[in-house]
Amino acid sequence: MTTTPTVAVVGRPNVGKSTLFNRLLGSRRAIVHDQPGVTRDRIVARGEIVPSRPILLIDTGGLVPGDDPLGLGRQVELAMAESDLLLVVVDGDEGPVPADEVVIERVRRLGKPWLLVVNKGDTRRAREGVFEFHRLGAEPLLVSAEHGLGLAELREAILGRLPGEAVAEPPEPDLPTVAIVGRPNVGKSSLVNRLLGAERVLVSPRPGTTRDPVDCVVERDGKRYLLIDTAGIRRRARTTGAPEELAVLFARRQIERCQVALLLVDAAAGITSGDLAIAGAIWELGRAAVVGINKWDLLAPATRDELERGWPRLEELLGGAPRVNLSAASGRGIDRLFPALDRAAAALRQEIPTAELNRVLQELASQHRPPVRTGKPWKLFYATQVAGIPPTFLLFANRTLPVGDAYRRYLEKRLREAFGYAGVPLRLVIRTRQAASGPARIR
Repeated sequence: MTTTPTVAVVGRPNVGKSTLFNRLLGSRRAIVHDQPGVTRDRIVARGEIVPSRPILLIDTGGLVPGDDPLGLGRQVELAMAESDLLLVVVDGDEGPVPADEVVIERVRRLGKPWLLVVNKGDTRRAREGVFEFHRLGAEPLLVSAEHGLGLAELREAILGRLPGEAVAEPPEPDLPTVAIVGRPNVGKSSLVNRLLGAERVLVSPRPGTTRDPVDCVVERDGKRYLLIDTAGIRRRARTTGAPEELAVLFARRQIERCQVALLLVDAAAGITSGDLAIAGAIWELGRAAVVGINKWDLLAPATRDELERGWPRLEELLGGAPRVNLSAASGRGIDRLFPALDRAAAALRQEIPTAELNRVLQELASQHRPPVRTGKPWKLFYATQVAGIPPTFLLFANRTLPVGDAYRRYLEKRLREAFGYAGVPLRLVIRTRQAASGPARIR
């Protein structure tokens, strides 16, 4: 079986690389905006050029000559070095410019196969001026990434330049999926790089450097995990410009994609309102949670006391989520991270036998008497688990318990303790039944 070939989309800023990346994938994975420099990390996704011909497709930030304070060019160089084929994208509406020549010169030095993709082929200027791009040293392929024009020809050209033969690969087994989330600049990308042992994700002390979500597969102690490094989540009122707004939206989408959300907190900053807001999003979306306290080794005693004072509120909000004190920079505490993630993922997926669930609930009712209304106590008839992510339990009773009711909270807390649901949100759906054949209502 051959290795899946890798194809990188490269070029100067704002020529439509991310739009082409999304078009080839058939999904909106990269952020698309008309402001140069929006794509900063390299994004890797699996796709197919034709059925049974899978590729790994990489979207990259724009290559620019001159100063590079964020190290964006380094990320592009890494992407090109690990690729089998390069798609050099240029702007057909502008015509060839010196910056395109700089990009192509860097591509030529690698000695790798490459294709010249002239984007914005839906415009008259691009159609009439496409011949000008011959001076860049390759046969231009005219496309419109936005409208999908010329994509069949581009796919055929890619297929002809891929190494090896088409091989039907076995499907990738379901991997535990972990989204690394947190406020900007708490060390998410540094943690991904530490876990991977490679400079995979752009790291910068400037908040908001990571805007696109990045998927990485990491192996630890013989087990594989899919890690999603997300853009720093900020409150919407604090975002600046459309790209930041999109990054907030994308980060929430990555929580929806994961099984376990690893909430990374900056130890020196303590538990902030932003951390609590992100925890609320994790809980609302029904994902298991593990909390990583990053930069733990840099804490002074006074700062540590402040962190500990704020911890109970976060722990309560996340249903007793496990906590790992760590340092992404030094690697301290990393060995305790994966066991915590394993336990959270296993708890989220577990199925509780109906008989065991009813036995535990009856014990809980006997230990703490249910509330009485209009002279009648709340009475549970039967319960069963009806969904897995998040764990959802259907309870048949003589009446509902409102959301926020003290007895409802008691049942959730004790079920979490009984079945090891630390950090896992539970959903109780209570269906009222007046009699065996009576009408039912769902709350």
